[in-house]
Amino acid sequence: MSIDTWESKSLVLGLGNPGTEYEGTRHNRGREVVEELARRRGVTLRLGHCQTRFAVDGELVLATPETFMNRSGYAARCLVERYGLDPASLLVVFDDIYLPLGSLRLRISGGAGGQKGMASVLESLRTQEIARLRLGIAPLDPAPAAELDRVEFVLARFAPGEQAMASEQIGRAVEACETWLAAGAAEAMNRFNRDRDATA
Repeated sequence: MSIDTWESKSLVLGLGNPGTEYEGTRHNRGREVVEELARRRGVTLRLGHCQTRFAVDGELVLATPETFMNRSGYAARCLVERYGLDPASLLVVFDDIYLPLGSLRLRISGGAGGQKGMASVLESLRTQEIARLRLGIAPLDPAPAAELDRVEFVLARFAPGEQAMASEQIGRAVEACETWLAAGAAEAMNRFNRDRDATA
């Protein structure tokens, strides 16, 4: 299906920073989820409209902004306006430094919680009624977390001992996106809004 002939549209937008120097960093969790979702669906993200990489799979559009994190709203607004999307059909995926590594939280509205990419999306779309899936990236030990240089931390890669948990988190986040698409937000929240230990 051509991107210009959508009939019923959903958009999953994964936030992060473009460029190889940011690959694998904590701040790129959203991009990684969309990349894995595309891989599992057998589609390829390509440079296109609205300064994004995007792919179309039937009625689903997957996209990652090619702007830096704090300008993510441009891509969101551009795609929504260009293709007549309902903001309620948008799911934004991003990292959250205030949630422990491994956890997921899906909500259908609210503020940005200090995440600059999501703040840009909300400001650009002029509504807080945007579904969002947050991936926790904070250290499991809360004591060091209070002493972190937050910018340095989010732009760092995961430690060797965190890699397995980080990889598992991406897989569950993809499942959460698929559940949101197939069964709706309530079902996705019921299944995935639990601490990692509760899902074991």
